[in-house]
Amino acid sequence: MSLEHFKLEDMIKGWFIGSFEPTLFTTENFEVGIKQYTAGDTEAEHYHKIATEFTVILNGSVEMDGKQYRHGDIVKVKPGVATNFIALSNVTTVVVKVPCAINDKYLK
Repeated sequence: MSLEHFKLEDMIKGWFIGSFEPTLFTTENFEVGIKQYTAGDTEAEHYHKIATEFTVILNGSVEMDGKQYRHGDIVKVKPGVATNFIALSNVTTVVVKVPCAINDKYLK
């Protein structure tokens, strides 16, 4: 059996594991994505009713809920807690959401 090869750019918004298409592994237990942002990119303030979200800052710096986070920081956002996202520099994050809950994003 040989290795399989995929490209992150072929995934939607960096999400590559979860209960959606395309995916490399289908599961309703969690979602995993690698997200890349350019300095100045933003995401509107939102919350999840079901999922807990873990964001790891791999490089760069961001602002979430008025606080700055940088390389090596991990931010845990519990259900019902709203936050926005501002890329203060070019940023790469790894995001894990537990469980995989489709349509669980609500603008504040």
